[in-house]
Amino acid sequence: MYRGSFTALVTPFRNGQFDRATFEKQIEFQAKQGTNGIIPVGTTGESPTLSHEEHHRVVKLAVEVAKRRVPVIAGASSNNTQTALELARSAERAGASAILAVTPFYLKPSQAGIVAHFRAIHDAVGIPVILYDVPARTGVALDDVTVKRLAGLPRIAGLKDATGDIARVGRLRRRLGQDFLLLSGDDSTQAAFRLAGGDGCISVTANVVPALCAALQHGCDDRLEGDIQWYEQVLAPLHAVLFLEANPIPLKRALFRMGQMGDGLRLPLTPLSPEFDRKLGQVLDAIAPVEEKEARRFAAKRAA
Repeated sequence: MYRGSFTALVTPFRNGQFDRATFEKQIEFQAKQGTNGIIPVGTTGESPTLSHEEHHRVVKLAVEVAKRRVPVIAGASSNNTQTALELARSAERAGASAILAVTPFYLKPSQAGIVAHFRAIHDAVGIPVILYDVPARTGVALDDVTVKRLAGLPRIAGLKDATGDIARVGRLRRRLGQDFLLLSGDDSTQAAFRLAGGDGCISVTANVVPALCAALQHGCDDRLEGDIQWYEQVLAPLHAVLFLEANPIPLKRALFRMGQMGDGLRLPLTPLSPEFDRKLGQVLDAIAPVEEKEARRFAAKRAA
């Protein structure tokens, strides 16, 4: 259920307000392009800028539009444990399939504090919880020993690893066995992550080219070395430009250029610089026909 290509969705805004109609279209687009699951209200979804009411609305709408065609793994993160519990419970009530919760940021808790935080989230809900380790953003890392300790809880189902440490995949797999979910949170190394023993990727890039990202994961399923190398080569320039500035600034600009949504952001995020915008446009122009061809191929395969 949780293998393959997952999309960390953006939250579209129009005139500063949540754009429901565009969000619905994005989910339909993802579901039809081979994406294996969607993640609303994560980092890419600008969750720190949403009110609790908006957060709940976005998750609830994602569940309603997905209609169980793909699982909805709802972001439920805060450095305030009580707030994280409230978000997790709200997501469960909305019908989310699982929770994605990041390590508590800014406060830099000890490993014991991290365990207590995630245990509290685990105990508050009856659906799976996926840990999220992204120390470059949070300022605190999950030790391997801590992951193993948390994995002993029945509803701690997996880890989204955005460290880029490919050797870690093998270490964790040996410690945790085959049933513990390991998902990459780093687009540029997702193929290496899969081949090292991972289960898939929670992707930023898949917002733009879901068919290509899904095809890369299928190539990893079948260990098709030639296909994997080709898809990596095609996707590499897009991975690079989507992180020229903090995510989701370039991503929203890319989707705006594609005519899929406005590029509205909430402060403290600000628009992409003109120089980076030009680079982004060049890469999008090059990859667009490749994605269109892959999308047609997937549609034909599904129809057959």
